[in-house]
Parts: sequence; structure tokens; C-alpha cells
Amino acid sequence: MAPARKTLLTGLATFVAGLALWLFGLDVEIVVFTPTKVGMVLMVIGGLEVLYGLYKTVRGDSEVRR
Repeated sequence: MAPARKTLLTGLATFVAGLALWLFGLDVEIVVFTPTKVGMVLMVIGGLEVLYGLYKTVRGDSEVRR
């Protein structure tokens, strides 16, 4: 699989995991962290990774570097 596509899929998976925590972690309280806040952080990181994967796809970064 091309590196750009891997980055894109990993970002989407991270975003979806964050979205699930954000949506379904509202009633849960854990002493160390709040699932909704962790979900928001994961959604931001996943979104940035998706944007980077799209950038790599458009740029054509799958070429072999010297």
C-alpha cells in the first residue's frame, strides 16, 4: 500500500475512534481523564493526519527518495 494511502486510512481510523469516544463517552467519568476530551484530541489528530495524507496524495509523495 502506498505511504500516502496508509496515512490517509490511519487518520480516518483515528478520527472515527475519537468520534466514538466523543459520542458515547458522555456519561462515563474516569479519574485520570474524560473520554469526551480524549475523543476531541483524537479527532483533531486524526483530522490533521487525514489532511497530511491528502497532501501527500496530491503531491505524489509515493516516489522513491534519493
